[in-house]
Amino acid sequence: MFKRMSRWLIPLVIGGVLGTGVGFAAGLFVFPIIFPPPAANEQVANVDQQTLVAMATFIQANPSDPVHYGKGAAMIFRDRAGATLVHLSDDFEVGPGPKFHVYLVDHAAVRGAGDVNNNKWVDLGQLRAFEGSQNYPVPSDVNLADYKSVVIWCKTFGVLISPATIEPAA
Repeated sequence: MFKRMSRWLIPLVIGGVLGTGVGFAAGLFVFPIIFPPPAANEQVANVDQQTLVAMATFIQANPSDPVHYGKGAAMIFRDRAGATLVHLSDDFEVGPGPKFHVYLVDHAAVRGAGDVNNNKWVDLGQLRAFEGSQNYPVPSDVNLADYKSVVIWCKTFGVLISPATIEPAA
């Protein structure tokens, strides 16, 4: 009796475990696509009291990868008190995915995950929307001159989504 039961019970249990795992992994990808957060619309407060320090333009690091892309501008402002802010502009957009974060990386011209993993970086926080303007304060102990890129990074899978090389404002 036990032999007959084990013939169908073991594959059933293994199939259930594998199916649950595959379903969960697929959900990580599908959920943000089906239910994307609304576009952000954060403006820079007291913009007339801010100094534009630098700018960056997001690119698609790997043109043959249609899933991981980004476009739009990032502007870096400093106020009179010395506080620094990274502002993703209205034209900012990335492809959807799980747990995207905004990083400052001390490497210019980031083009792959190794350019982030093998260098110093600062996590400014989780991306709040896949498109639209957003603000990310830079911690006061971070020297902006040490960082050369703003990067959108998938923390879940350790994948570069979109880099932007920081250029001083003219």
